[in-house]
Amino acid sequence: MSSHSDLSSQADPRSERFVVDANLIPDDQLLGLVEEYCTRYHGLNDVESPMAERDRVMAAVRRGELVVWFDPAENVAGLGLAE
Repeated sequence: MSSHSDLSSQADPRSERFVVDANLIPDDQLLGLVEEYCTRYHGLNDVESPMAERDRVMAAVRRGELVVWFDPAENVAGLGLAE
């Protein structure tokens, strides 16, 4: 039997980051996540036009190579590598 202190030290699973099916996200919101990803990861690499990567990043999302995650504790979403 676990003690009360064991239960209180465990993280609340409702506050953990989770993956969201990209098909459930409206296209305009998904495009916003793709553009944010492009400017964050490609814009920092001295790429002349980070938005030129939009189609490639969107294709990676559609193939499942990049996933949409949501962090309920921070109330933010983003793209990341599929685990």
